[in-house]
Amino acid sequence: MPAHSRPYPLVDRLIETFADWLKHRREVVEMCQFDSAEFGRIAHDLGVTASDLDELVRQGPHKVEELPQLLKVLGIDEAAIARAQPLVMRDLERVCALCRHKAECDHDIADGSLAEHYQAYCANKVTLDALEKDFHVAPGTVRH
Repeated sequence: MPAHSRPYPLVDRLIETFADWLKHRREVVEMCQFDSAEFGRIAHDLGVTASDLDELVRQGPHKVEELPQLLKVLGIDEAAIARAQPLVMRDLERVCALCRHKAECDHDIADGSLAEHYQAYCANKVTLDALEKDFHVAPGTVRH
């Protein structure tokens, strides 16, 4: 339902937030039920360490929200990377999700200075520099 036709958009948003939280709690509980060997196999299948997988699940689905914004301000085509280099895209997401500099990144997003400051703290910097050459989108250009 569109936001303008919802009689109580704030209540709807609170319900959605609670539902997201509840879903995340269920995922954490489910993860805790795996024995260490099974959990290790799942991590291996995903191409991450067991400790990284544990942290990724515990952090929830919103831990990579900064990455699309960073790619956009750098003029890097996220969809093209996902199509052409899915493992690179997954690694960018993993590194972003495990980042310890979320506060700096979120601050730079909020004040519009992300493109100028991310190099100082972003662990994806080297990968992004390499991708910028092949996946850069000129301003105003739309890639499909």
